[in-house]
Amino acid sequence: MDEIRLSVDATNELSKTASEAIQKAHEELDEPDADPKYTVHLGKAKGIIVGDNARQWNTFWELPKTVRRLLIVLLAGLLIAGSSFAVVRWVVPMFAPVYKTTFLIDAAEGDLASVTGALTTVIGNSGERDSQSLRSFGGECGSDENTTQLVGFGTGNRQEIAQAAQSVRQGTKATLQRGIVEAVSDFTTPFSLNAKQINRIIVVTRHGKDACDPDDEFVQSQIRDRVAAAGLSIEFRFIGYQVSDSGDELTKLAAQLKQQEPAFTDSPEELKRVLSWFTTIEPVLRSSQSVVNVLNPTVDKLNSATEAIKSGRFDLADAAMTEARDAVVDFEIKDLDGRTSSAEAVRLRDMAVRLRTLQASVIEAAEQLLGSARSGRNLTEPLAVYSKAADAYNAEAGNMTDELTSLRAKGPGGTG
Repeated sequence: MDEIRLSVDATNELSKTASEAIQKAHEELDEPDADPKYTVHLGKAKGIIVGDNARQWNTFWELPKTVRRLLIVLLAGLLIAGSSFAVVRWVVPMFAPVYKTTFLIDAAEGDLASVTGALTTVIGNSGERDSQSLRSFGGECGSDENTTQLVGFGTGNRQEIAQAAQSVRQGTKATLQRGIVEAVSDFTTPFSLNAKQINRIIVVTRHGKDACDPDDEFVQSQIRDRVAAAGLSIEFRFIGYQVSDSGDELTKLAAQLKQQEPAFTDSPEELKRVLSWFTTIEPVLRSSQSVVNVLNPTVDKLNSATEAIKSGRFDLADAAMTEARDAVVDFEIKDLDGRTSSAEAVRLRDMAVRLRTLQASVIEAAEQLLGSARSGRNLTEPLAVYSKAADAYNAEAGNMTDELTSLRAKGPGGTG
């Protein structure tokens, strides 16, 4: 009987999986009159070649039944491998959260009730699409129980976090280093979805240094190295609440991690305000500022393009309009839609939506102006329409920038 060779491309992962399926099917071929062995040749895919008698089958149904069976197994393997790859590569990331936030609270000696009370109050106003978790630290040095993840990452778990915060047990020593190291590790567990934008650890501590290791520089180095090893960009927000020392070591730790300075608070009310700022207001500011940063440059270029249109440089106008059309802020506005638990968030969300609408009007006016210029018509009226649309956009952009500046001044380190 002729030697039959099946060629598949073994240079990619899908074909390697498929070739394994071929090998398995090859071992199970049971044609009684066949030669003892079929040859499966893994190389550049060129189809099905029949060797000894130089015969070639041109259609699937002309092939022997055993070969058809082998090809079906091959196709099935490709479909399974391909669908699995597609799910991991494209479908799963669609469900990734915008923010992943771990609340790391100090359970060592001190006013634990105020810390858990502040978190319980604030967590209900956090973003509904955020993935959040809760971890505490505080206990005996060297103990596996001196830091504990109380609630794992997930969306829609705000009530669970609030309940878990109320059940945190008082610890003994402030095992700050191990708490942070393990909190970083929580972001890299198997099958963990990376945040689309921000990974954060919000640390609320009553101690400025680790109680189990007197070498502060070593502690800072250990934490910095663990963050680097995680391979993720993680933002830290440190809140020092009635810290038992000057807080210098906490400030040094933030500097080592290249993060903003800690916010120090003395009263439960101030703690609640600062924690609320980081949890609910800061993400609103970030998404709102992103809308301004994306849309403003496109309108500036369209303004310049109007001069180019007058000079007959239609190519410059085309390029400016293409860039303006590609400036999409739907993602940021969708994030703001999930953060409307405060008056500030509602106001900024509405301003962002208006800004997007006004930018679309500017693009439409620019297109009409360009069309008139190309047809040789008088540009007085379309220029007036464009100027009106651009002025409306610039006014709203100015209002939104003022709102962001005012709100930012009210945060930690601000002057409001």
